[in-house]
Amino acid sequence: MSRYLCIHGHFYQPPREDPWLGEIMPEGSAAPMLNWNERITRESYTPLAFAKRLNGEGNIIELVNCYEWISFNVGPTLMRWMEKAFPAIYSRIIEADKASVHRFGHGNAIAQVYHHTILPLAKQRDKDLEVQWAIQDFEKRFERRPEGMWLAECAVDTDTLETLAAQDIRFTILSPHQAKAIENNGDWYTIENGAFDTSVPYRIDLPSGRSISVFFYDAEISQAVAFERLLADGDKFWNKIKSFSNNGILTVSTDGETYGHHFKFGEMALAHVLDNARNARDDIELTNLAAFLASNPPQQQVRLFEPSAWSCAHGVERWRSNCGCTDGGHPDWNQEWRKPLRDAMNFMKDCVDNYFDLKAHEYYMAPEEALCAYGTVISGQKHRDDFISEYVIKGLTEQQQHEATLLLFMQEQALSGFASCAWFFDEITRIEGKNALSFALHALDILAEFEGHTRLDDFAEILADAISNKEGHETGKELLFGRILPRRESEASILLQALLLLNNDNEFPQTEKTYIVTWNNINIKVTPDKIEGNHYSGNAVIYWKDSTIGTHLTWQYAKLPSGFMNSSTVTATIEGKGGQSCIYTALPRNKRQAIAAHFVQHVLDQLVETYTPLGLDATVLFEPWTESQYDQPAGHLWNIVCPALIEGYIFSEHCEVQLKTEQMGCLRKYIHEWITRKQFDPTITMDKVETKLIEMLSQDDPTYFKATGILERAKELFPNAPTDRLLYFLWLEKQHDPHIRDIASLVNLSLS
Repeated sequence: MSRYLCIHGHFYQPPREDPWLGEIMPEGSAAPMLNWNERITRESYTPLAFAKRLNGEGNIIELVNCYEWISFNVGPTLMRWMEKAFPAIYSRIIEADKASVHRFGHGNAIAQVYHHTILPLAKQRDKDLEVQWAIQDFEKRFERRPEGMWLAECAVDTDTLETLAAQDIRFTILSPHQAKAIENNGDWYTIENGAFDTSVPYRIDLPSGRSISVFFYDAEISQAVAFERLLADGDKFWNKIKSFSNNGILTVSTDGETYGHHFKFGEMALAHVLDNARNARDDIELTNLAAFLASNPPQQQVRLFEPSAWSCAHGVERWRSNCGCTDGGHPDWNQEWRKPLRDAMNFMKDCVDNYFDLKAHEYYMAPEEALCAYGTVISGQKHRDDFISEYVIKGLTEQQQHEATLLLFMQEQALSGFASCAWFFDEITRIEGKNALSFALHALDILAEFEGHTRLDDFAEILADAISNKEGHETGKELLFGRILPRRESEASILLQALLLLNNDNEFPQTEKTYIVTWNNINIKVTPDKIEGNHYSGNAVIYWKDSTIGTHLTWQYAKLPSGFMNSSTVTATIEGKGGQSCIYTALPRNKRQAIAAHFVQHVLDQLVETYTPLGLDATVLFEPWTESQYDQPAGHLWNIVCPALIEGYIFSEHCEVQLKTEQMGCLRKYIHEWITRKQFDPTITMDKVETKLIEMLSQDDPTYFKATGILERAKELFPNAPTDRLLYFLWLEKQHDPHIRDIASLVNLSLS
């Protein structure tokens, strides 16, 4: 048997969306990025899509789409977000899988349980939903059926494997320490310390008569990649791989975020290894697990420790008890809070399930079938109206159809709270625990709309036994009422956020004109009907998702003078509910941060619009210095406009012609001194440079000379500023254009 290599990346982020708005709010710990999804995409997922390979001179000779050469799973909730937030990276991942199908006959991508739930701790119905929704999401995105599925934290037991096998999942990936015994010629042998041959797949025969295959990753090399700085040197990484002595397949499996996020430039070491293997260096060839399994079906059976996981030495206790497994950051802390958090979440899910079982038959012809098929709606594979037409009882009113959809959405929100991260770390008040409680609260709020009373107090009492390790020893109940309940939206809070966002619209307000503000879960139509100075009033309609049933309200709002925006207040009268009001300071911190980020972006957009035209004039007015001169006359004013001067210098197409040599020299010297003195951040300017160049080079008749000049001047001022977006564009769209070499060399790209 030949020697094969398969490197697997497990790419996952928990559901981070605000349950009410359906958008990811700013997360302070992810600064300077808005949230952790964005930060990790920039640090890991994007570099992996364009991993740089260098020659001996340090020039870039290739941008490798690593997803095309590794096995991988990407969590469905992450893919859903990435499709909108980073469509180019999303497309690179999809394209990579298609290329691997063409190359190997089987795709690199495998599915992942939908919400990263610890399946051995889930009810059978929830196991089914997590697996079936994951398959539906995978089929929508990759346009094929998944052959394998990643289990959250590799958490496994027989019932979990039965659930996978029932959906024709052929294999999963586990840690060798989860293997208990292997069969050889009818005899069973106990495995000691995970020491057995992991170069072949194994079969597990299930009580139902079905079977499923299991690949075990190489623990030593995977550990070295994840935690022992093996990614610091691509050659050392390769030497470690080639030391693998067995024929068969070497499977290396880690969190995908290891490459770039946990270890900066780790994707470059990976690209080096992939290049060696795709060229069959040292007689090692690349493959993926599905392709290897097709040619090498299991010859031996294996038994597992049950339940077990790759990140807990105590079965799956890490997600329900104080077992001692944590990330190691606070060895003196305990995790007694895990059990009451698990108990509270199970109580919430029981309440949701009981109501569903009681009422779903009033809306659906086959409730269980509809619930399992709801993954097609979540993934966008099927529109809500088509789903209703197929599964909802005929003749229901529009309001009843809305309730039917809300019943399934309640289930989805409840399941979102069970992402494994809420229990994984050492403290309940971390962002992961707060997200879980937010989803639980929203599910209970929807349930209260149906039942007419709330289960929140009972939920909170269970959480009272969850004690924080931090100073003050806040309980889960206090966390819920003090920091989670303020996240709950009212009609007035939604309206206030919409009005504050509309304040950035230069046309707002105009009477009788309807303005629309859209989040993923909510649309609001705002129509001013009376404007008296800074006092506005009007009406609004709030819609949930795709529903045509809206909540109507009238409102009054005063736009406050500059400096008092954080005191903004709206009062509203909601049809069927009465009066409400909301002040800016009552909004939760993350939603205030979202408004602030939108406001700052608006200010920046307005400033940037003035920079270039102002700078174009300023550059040609720059006079040469006399012998004893070291600054411009009125230098303090030039200091103020220097950011515009920088952009004028970079983007000017004629200052080189209009200005004399000594003027240009003084201008450059002045700008360089200002940049050094002010420690100028070139991010905004370089973003404009990249946008302008991509626009120029995308034209039918590109102006190469002008584009080169812009980039030369930008690189002169900011030689170390990243230009990755331009680099990716050149690689994807222009690498065979003979006129692009000067520009390519400026971004360190060597084109043969």
